[in-house]
Amino acid sequence: MLGFLQKGLSKTLESIVGIKGENKKITKDLLEEILLESDVSYEIVEEIIYYLPPSSEVKKEDLKRVMSSYFLYDKSEIVNSKPFVELILGVNGAGKTTTIAKLAHFYKNRQQKVMLGACDTFRAGAIEQLRLWSEKIGVDIVLTSQGHDPSAVAFDTISKAKAKNFDQVIIDTAGRLQNQKNLAHELEKIVRISNKALEGAPHRKILVLDGTQGNAGILQAKAFNEIVKLDGVIITKLDGTAKGGALFGIARELELPILYIGVGEKMEDLIEFNPDNFLDILLEGVFE
Repeated sequence: MLGFLQKGLSKTLESIVGIKGENKKITKDLLEEILLESDVSYEIVEEIIYYLPPSSEVKKEDLKRVMSSYFLYDKSEIVNSKPFVELILGVNGAGKTTTIAKLAHFYKNRQQKVMLGACDTFRAGAIEQLRLWSEKIGVDIVLTSQGHDPSAVAFDTISKAKAKNFDQVIIDTAGRLQNQKNLAHELEKIVRISNKALEGAPHRKILVLDGTQGNAGILQAKAFNEIVKLDGVIITKLDGTAKGGALFGIARELELPILYIGVGEKMEDLIEFNPDNFLDILLEGVFE
């Protein structure tokens, strides 16, 4: 697991080592430069520096203690439901469809029966793309033609999964409609109709964010959170960016758990996010 995470943060670590150079001693000035370059927002960098002990030299254990506080959020309790329904949201290009495939693969490897719901009926090719993934992974899918009512697809997916005793339902949604109002209306309707198919569904509403956007993704996340109250975030493409520090801003601004991170293109390259492991690898780059 740590190897996967190290691979995913390789560009961030390269950036840290490049700034650190031959310095054995980490001063607050040097730390500030390292964190800013890793896309930790200026406000958070100032907070981190402020809460460190007054000495100009920074100690690893002090820095970890301060940084850990950004990942102390309330986690919503996992509902014991069969099927367990997850609604996946995110703009086009964030890696949403691939992430759904990786998530389905993740659950299938844990001997769970998975059904996908192709509710992005707006974008041309989205249904076919998800269908191809379902065949490749070997999981069931409920789909219809482009332009069909997505909430009806969600209802059918959940109903079939319930009748056939499936463990997991993963529902895809449109990334962007003509305007925010249309998107809000569609997502709200999917949530409402899902609850009619199975009380309490969707049990988790997860936003997929493109890691290469860094802190720029926070505004996008806030907009989705206003439409449907999110339960967690998945960060994709971390292996392709040196902006690993943006995870601090995402966790702090949204006060939502980062559930998984995407660290590569293979099906196995979606790993559960562990703040402790993330900080250990980041600090290893800074201090060792």
